[in-house]
Amino acid sequence: MGQQQLLLIILGVIVVGIAIAVGATHFGAYSVEANKDGITGSLVNIGADAYKYKLYPSILGGGGRSYVNYSIPSRFASDEHGTYSVASATVQTCVLVGTSSLNASWIATCTVDSLGRIDTVLSSGW
Repeated sequence: MGQQQLLLIILGVIVVGIAIAVGATHFGAYSVEANKDGITGSLVNIGADAYKYKLYPSILGGGGRSYVNYSIPSRFASDEHGTYSVASATVQTCVLVGTSSLNASWIATCTVDSLGRIDTVLSSGW
């Protein structure tokens, strides 16, 4: 009887260990996806700010119908998901880049067109 109980305890420990490993794997996958979604959301918000800059007259501190000279405000430059920068800003388009705080090789790129639409959000490295 003692050996049977010991075998059941060992089997129980193995089952619990497997359950913990599966849970950790799922949590890790969720964390990566949540990070990617967070960066995408932040890029969309920054894109809206860039478009607002484009619409404001230059005398009021805006771009005067151009994205040229747009810089990301400090409150948007970084958050818990990553850091953000302007890759290029022309009269017609603004390209924004977000780099993950979890892994620097995870990069998302967002392009805002002349009408303020987010044309593309590309993710690489994920």
